[in-house]
Amino acid sequence: MTASQEDATTSTAIRGAALGALGWLRWTWRQLTSMRTALILLFLLALASVPGSMLPQEGIDPAAVTQYYQSHPALAPILNRLSLFNVFAAPWFAAIYILLFASLAGCVLPRTVRLVGSARQRPPRAPSNLARLPSSASYTTELTPASAIESAAALLRRRRFRLHTGDGWVSAEKGYLRELGNLLFHIALLVLLFSVGLGGVFGYKANRLLIVGQGFANTPTALDVFRPGRLVGPGNLQPFSINLQNFHAQYVTSGPELDQPLSYNAGLSYQTQPGAPVRHYALRVNHPLVVDGVSVYLIGHGYAPVVRVTDGTGTVRWDGPVPFIPVDQSTMTSEGVVKVPDARPAQLGFAGVFLPSAVDAAGTLESAFPSALNPRLSLIGFSGNLGMNSGEAQSVYQLDTKGLHQLRMAARPLAAGQSMTLPNGLGTVTYLGYQQWISLAITYDPGQMPALISGFAALAGLILSFLVRRRRVFVRAVPAADGRATVTFGGLARSDAAGGFESEFAELAQLLRAEQAGTSGAAPEALAEPDRDSGEAETAGADVDPHEVALTGPDGE
Repeated sequence: MTASQEDATTSTAIRGAALGALGWLRWTWRQLTSMRTALILLFLLALASVPGSMLPQEGIDPAAVTQYYQSHPALAPILNRLSLFNVFAAPWFAAIYILLFASLAGCVLPRTVRLVGSARQRPPRAPSNLARLPSSASYTTELTPASAIESAAALLRRRRFRLHTGDGWVSAEKGYLRELGNLLFHIALLVLLFSVGLGGVFGYKANRLLIVGQGFANTPTALDVFRPGRLVGPGNLQPFSINLQNFHAQYVTSGPELDQPLSYNAGLSYQTQPGAPVRHYALRVNHPLVVDGVSVYLIGHGYAPVVRVTDGTGTVRWDGPVPFIPVDQSTMTSEGVVKVPDARPAQLGFAGVFLPSAVDAAGTLESAFPSALNPRLSLIGFSGNLGMNSGEAQSVYQLDTKGLHQLRMAARPLAAGQSMTLPNGLGTVTYLGYQQWISLAITYDPGQMPALISGFAALAGLILSFLVRRRRVFVRAVPAADGRATVTFGGLARSDAAGGFESEFAELAQLLRAEQAGTSGAAPEALAEPDRDSGEAETAGADVDPHEVALTGPDGE
């Protein structure tokens, strides 16, 4: 290490030690609340949201997650450990969001204070040489200088300018709504962030798979998936109950859009609380049922074959519908399992495929249409220990065949009412028909409406800040040599990308001249534009204070 490097290292160490703990905290806060950091965190938040839009999410479609496990048995566990099936509830996503919230709050709050001061300030003192402003005009009038200033102030006041008067001059400014728009945008942004956080703390999300004829109450134990906010407990859930009366799906039956869905309609009956009147609702896609602030969405549907399993002792061990998960949305070919742990003399398990509209395609049975036109159920049987008493959680949609013995069964699909006899006296399995099921997404977000309102408010603030321009006009009147008064009228505008100030200035000059037309002898005379090529700025000149004339920009520039 050279001597210069040693000196630099020593200097850095001395500065670090001189900062101390408080100094480092201030430095960290300044870095966190800088606009650069806020933009980086915003980019990271957008990047972190990509897996949530590409991979199935447990909080939205748990059936799709199960299907992903079946299709990618090696990759799915790795993605699950990274919380990629529940991105928006992952700790790393929450860390990015909290840091972004703190960064934006640190950026917005000081800026809001500055905007309040900017919106309340009055126009500056009129420059002494108005001829150097971008727009200016001059004329003489029979009025005295005081009367001319008073007349100009009255005109500008009628045109809703904010005034600041002095001896022989008047300053007027208009366009303060621009600062109000900026202020509204910043406040709305803070409210939006707060609303999103409010929903995360006091809201919850849940899923429930419901077979036709079944119902449930809105309690944690009755929900398939329940993800509460940080401060949500079982007692905070709205006490409604829902029953599925019927479900109808319609599909395109011909043409290039064959098999495409036309409509999904679920007939529900519900009660807002125990003992309340029973109400009915036709649940459709994008038309949620709203009960006491909770939105219930229809997000999926499928078939549930009704299966009866009789074990070797002649006892019916299972008799009811079993939800099968679609593996092909175009034909609704579905897969599922039936587990019968109470069967004797051995536990039984079945892996099956349900074909809503079975057809023979070159010796292979497959479904040709999503509606149940010719339903068939194909089952493969297993016997042995299902492992359901091991204490480990198992998916109801998967059958772990390790340690199980596959039964030699007739490889034929079953129509409604048909049975198969299991070998070795293990019993029989009967396919009785099918029911339909729907998947419900239950969402309660108390910050949703405030977020919507604040979003509209932020948009309104942006529109105001873009459309409204701050502009200033100044009037000076001095005695002329012939006893009359010389009136000089000047103005300038900032952020006038769309133009228009020149026309407004010309109109004001004409109106001001008309106010004194009865006693004035000369028309307004436009003064020469400043020579910008020579380096003169809009407020150049030794007798013009650029700090007084320059307009305040949207961010307190």
